[in-house]
Amino acid sequence: MPYVEGFGTWPFGEEWLWEALASCYLPLLELLDRGAPVTVSLTPVLCDQLQAPGIAGRFGAFIEGVRRETHAEDARGLRAGGHAQLAAEVERAWSDYARALQSFGARGEDVLAAFAPHAQWTCSATHAVLPLLASDAGVRLQVQTGTQAHRARFGESWRGGFWLPECAYAPHLEGALHDAGVRAVCIELTGALGLGAAGHLRTYVGAGGIVLVPIDRETMSLVWSASGYPASGAYRDYHHHTVHHHNPWANDGSGYDHARALALTQRHAADFVARTKARLERARAGAPGGGLAVCALDTELLGHWWYEGVAWLEAVVEECARQELELVRLDDALERTEPASEMALQDSMPSSWGEGGDLSTWSGPAVAEMAFAARAAELEVLSARSRAGAAAVRELLALQASDWPFMVSRGLALPYAHERFERHRRGVQEALATGAGADTAHLRNLAAGAEPAWLMAPG
Repeated sequence: MPYVEGFGTWPFGEEWLWEALASCYLPLLELLDRGAPVTVSLTPVLCDQLQAPGIAGRFGAFIEGVRRETHAEDARGLRAGGHAQLAAEVERAWSDYARALQSFGARGEDVLAAFAPHAQWTCSATHAVLPLLASDAGVRLQVQTGTQAHRARFGESWRGGFWLPECAYAPHLEGALHDAGVRAVCIELTGALGLGAAGHLRTYVGAGGIVLVPIDRETMSLVWSASGYPASGAYRDYHHHTVHHHNPWANDGSGYDHARALALTQRHAADFVARTKARLERARAGAPGGGLAVCALDTELLGHWWYEGVAWLEAVVEECARQELELVRLDDALERTEPASEMALQDSMPSSWGEGGDLSTWSGPAVAEMAFAARAAELEVLSARSRAGAAAVRELLALQASDWPFMVSRGLALPYAHERFERHRRGVQEALATGAGADTAHLRNLAAGAEPAWLMAPG
């Protein structure tokens, strides 16, 4: 999630954070606290927001002052229009928000502390597409800021797992990653190996000694694709909504039936585990030594985009035990996995999990000007040397977030994406003109520990 805390409200802005807290993060925490062996990567930019002063009060105000009233208003309108079933569903859905606020209070209004026992992997500071940065120093700034923030928040128990933003990998990144203590990253190799190839179930060693872990697109596509489980008729339709963006319809056009949808999550979990188990068994039979299927999902898919996603994940945990398929955290799996050669990867880089498996989602014609402007700003900061204080560095980090070009490429919230990108681009210029004393109050808690020295170090 980009840094939206303090930057706008409805329809775009920090409301995204409150929705994710209520519909994704707090429900997922309940599952994690029950011992689900799921690998969690917490991006520093999300942690910055969860740690920002004042979020507890604004989250509570959003639930009580916005969502309570909008549910009630939409239910009244539906009932007045003769849609009693839809009205009842909107009223039922309000209980999700009430339960989230109760869970938030029970955790001392500190979600970041609640995630601490589960925080295994980290990421770059603001989720920048690292191969698109203009310099090794810029890569170092993003990586060092992210890893140092993780250590400062969660201690030295980090085992070196680093989520490459957008799975964007190129061999030249490995020096900066290694220097920051990174031991393993996930990469996308579908374009190189082909969908379903057994090679996706092995790990590799990169040119700089980093362990490269392919994500398994065949397994992921059972969930995350146009024909995946969330598209099924009984599940809640995210795109068909009331005036205040509540969703009382199912994908098949009928009124949403929560019990029917939950029953389907059980069947889909059983199917997912059975298919994954069969895939692993085939791979082992054909090429002994393979046997790690990494299913990587954006957390917000579970609960926000796919309303029943957390219930499905809980059912997957139960089905793995029932069908005797080992579900294991990635750090633990890597301790037991011997990497294969790096040779199979040489012709496939740079790569990402974006459209086409390349970097075009963040650098193609629709966003080329953004890509060049971000690189130019990076070089300006780098060349400024002593004038590049914390303000310029933090504005640069915000500018480099992968979210702005992604939103433009996909046609999502275009005015907001352009506004945020331009604001941070101007912020870099103004900070350089003002010097080290530039005001960064509007950035609140974004990358508060970023060190200009990491950008200026040789390399």
